[in-house]
Amino acid sequence: MTSSYISSVDSHLESIRLLPEDRSHGWIFPGQGAQAVGMAQDLANSFEVAEQVFTEANRALGFDLAEICFKGPSETLSQTKFTQPALVAHSIAALLSAHDAGKITTRPAYTAGHSLGEYASLIVSGSMSFADGIRLVQTRGQLMQEACDVEVGTMAAVLGLDVPAIYKLCADNSSNICNINAPGNVTIGGSEKAVSASIKAATEAGAAKVVPLSVAGAFHTPLMQTAADGMVDIVENFAFADPIIPVISNVSANKMVSGEGIAAELLAQITAPVLWLDGVNHMHSEGVRSLFEFGPGRVLTGAAKRTHSDFDLNNIGTVEDIEKQ
Repeated sequence: MTSSYISSVDSHLESIRLLPEDRSHGWIFPGQGAQAVGMAQDLANSFEVAEQVFTEANRALGFDLAEICFKGPSETLSQTKFTQPALVAHSIAALLSAHDAGKITTRPAYTAGHSLGEYASLIVSGSMSFADGIRLVQTRGQLMQEACDVEVGTMAAVLGLDVPAIYKLCADNSSNICNINAPGNVTIGGSEKAVSASIKAATEAGAAKVVPLSVAGAFHTPLMQTAADGMVDIVENFAFADPIIPVISNVSANKMVSGEGIAAELLAQITAPVLWLDGVNHMHSEGVRSLFEFGPGRVLTGAAKRTHSDFDLNNIGTVEDIEKQ
C-alpha cells in the first residue's frame, strides 16, 4: 500500500523535519470531538499550502473531503469515516500554513497525537506519506463506524476521581477506561448498560462531575475489536519508516523511534486506553516546556494546563491563531 509518489505536501513536511531541533518544544495533534463545519476553510482561503493539503486529500480518498469540512452538513462530518481524515487534514494544513507564514522555524523534540491524532503525528514525523496516512485513517474510521453499528456502546467523562478508583468501578461494572487525559479527567466506555452503571458508581464514589458523551460508540475498548481485526492485514503489510521526530505512543506513553513497532501500536490503540497524561508527563520529564496543538479546538492544551503549570501553551488551528504567534 505504501506510496512512492512524493507530493508537495510531503515535500513541505520534509523541509520542516530538516529544521533545527528545539528540545523544549512538543507538537500535539487532537482526536475526534474537535471537529466543526467550516474547519480549516480560513486556512485554505489564505494559504496555498493548506488548499494543497485538501486537494491531495481529495485525490487520495476519492471524494471531496474539503466540501465536507467546509460546508458539512454536520451530520455528514460527524460520521467517523469522515471525521477522522478531516481532523488529520486540518492538523497538517495548520502546521504547514504556520510554517509558510514564517511562524515555525524549528522542529520539536517530540510529536504526539490523541487517538486518531497519532496518525497526524506519524505523518509529520515522517513514518508515512500524507496520502498513505489519510487513506489509513479513513479506513480506520470506516471500520470503527462499522464496529459501532455492531457493538452498540457509549462513553462518559469522569472528573475528580483518581485513576485507581476509576479502574475499580470499571471492573465492578464491566466498563473500561478509554482515555486518561489529565489529573482528574478520565473517559470511560462500554455497553450502554455498563456505562450507565459506572456513571452511577462514579457519582456515589464522589466524582466532581460525570458527563455522558455524545459519541458513536465505545472507542478504545474491546468493543472496537472488529475494527482492529479489520486493520491487521492493512497495517502489517505497510512499510512504516523510522520517525525522524520521536513519536510518543498512545498505548505505552514511551517514545517510538523505529518503524518496526508502529503497526502493533496502531492496532493496539484501537482497543486500548489512550495514556495521554503519561505521554504528556514523559515529554515534560524530557524537558519539553512549550506545547503546540495543531488543528481545531483547545482540548489538548487545556488538559496540559491542568497537568503542568510551567507549560507554555500554543494553539494553531486558524489564520487568527497563526497571526498571534
